Amino acid sequence: MTSQTSQTSEPIRTSETPVTGGTTGDRTAAEVPVPAARETIPAVLVIQHEEDAGPGLVGDHLVRVGLRLDVVRAWRGEPLPEDLRGHAGLLVLGGSVNCRDDGAAPWLPRVRTLVREAVAGEVPLLGICLGGQIVADALGGSVATRPRGPELGAVPLRRLAAAEGDPVLGGVPEGARAAQWHWDEVDRLPAGAVPLLTGEDCPYQAFRVGSVGWGLQFHPEVESGTVARWAEADDAQVRADGGDPVAVVASVREAEPELRTVWGAVSGAWGAVVRAHAVARAT
Repeated sequence: MTSQTSQTSEPIRTSETPVTGGTTGDRTAAEVPVPAARETIPAVLVIQHEEDAGPGLVGDHLVRVGLRLDVVRAWRGEPLPEDLRGHAGLLVLGGSVNCRDDGAAPWLPRVRTLVREAVAGEVPLLGICLGGQIVADALGGSVATRPRGPELGAVPLRRLAAAEGDPVLGGVPEGARAAQWHWDEVDRLPAGAVPLLTGEDCPYQAFRVGSVGWGLQFHPEVESGTVARWAEADDAQVRADGGDPVAVVASVREAEPELRTVWGAVSGAWGAVVRAHAVARAT
């Protein structure tokens, strides 16, 4: 998601649900060390850009399909790995920095390197909102501030021909709504990227890169409570850009059952891709 600042930025907060059914301290249960069998569970490297920017509902579904989340809280100074060895997938979340604001987020060059490694090495990749913008930018596309203002709330999407048969987004129905909160957007896809979903006001809502990489402009991980917090924090900016924060939250709340069903299935489908590739590599 993207909010307007001195640098184009994306304030993303957290989902109201934890990654698993409980937490230990500030670590999700999916990250708490367990006996040696833990090491046999495929791990997804999750890059978190700020405190309230967790994997939310997406993380819930990844754990449910049998994956472990290795969350790196980059804004705290936790180091990103040099490469993706030991990880079966890469999930890049959103945050309050522009995808090229390396001064504010000095870990971004490493994120771009890991994105490129994932695509080149066929490691399953998923970028959400800012994460999707990082994917596009890292691979040669471009991201720009939307001249027509932000896209906010529950917005219907349209399927493109290439979505048919896609292992992650192929089951998304025509007109499915998605939670939006972004001032920036991908305005040019990388060479070879395949657009999968579009919208009336944002051309690249979802795209595929390489064989097992996906970028999303919307937020499959959030619920209405999360959007309500975003709306409260960004109230002045939303109103200045002609939006109605109350109406935005109401649209997401009304769509919430659909959001959970559709994007929960998408999250599980990406998790299944991660597991399949982990098994293939192990054998």
